[in-house]
Amino acid sequence: MTPTQPAVLVRDSLEADLVAIQEIYAHHVLHGTASFELTPPTLGDIRQRRADVVAKNLPYLVAEQNGVVVGYAYVTLYRPRPAYRFTVEDSVYVRDGLAGQGIGSLLLAEIIKICTAKGYRQLMAVVGDSSLPSVSLHERHGFTLGGTFKSVGYKFGAWRNTAMLQRSLGDGDLTDPD
Repeated sequence: MTPTQPAVLVRDSLEADLVAIQEIYAHHVLHGTASFELTPPTLGDIRQRRADVVAKNLPYLVAEQNGVVVGYAYVTLYRPRPAYRFTVEDSVYVRDGLAGQGIGSLLLAEIIKICTAKGYRQLMAVVGDSSLPSVSLHERHGFTLGGTFKSVGYKFGAWRNTAMLQRSLGDGDLTDPD
């Protein structure tokens, strides 16, 4: 952040943020390969997805600058089977044209802090198209590349890879969970 840029506030999302969240995500669906969705979800879809996350007491955050939502991030359970109950997966999206300004980093740092405090032990990131900026963001926050799944998605006339990254939280696998 330069001295002339207003501060970015990371906070819990609100129902009033959903239009901005839907707009941010729709851009990524229509113009990028970070998401493998082909059609942007409706506002109703986004509302239901957020409600599902919040109902599980998982974080769904927004980054706000000058009263405008400039990014968002949330966490979902990694897999539904009980043995995975200490592992979650993050998703981070920044408004078009604002990448590289630290917004994603602020969101991811807060996700890590919240998930650690909640007792989760592993945080996963599934990065569509093995996007270098997203992989780099996660690596700066202590994630390591677990592997790459080759040609698992087909979007914009090309096969796309998916990078899998992982970061331990708290004691990670050094101790049994409480």
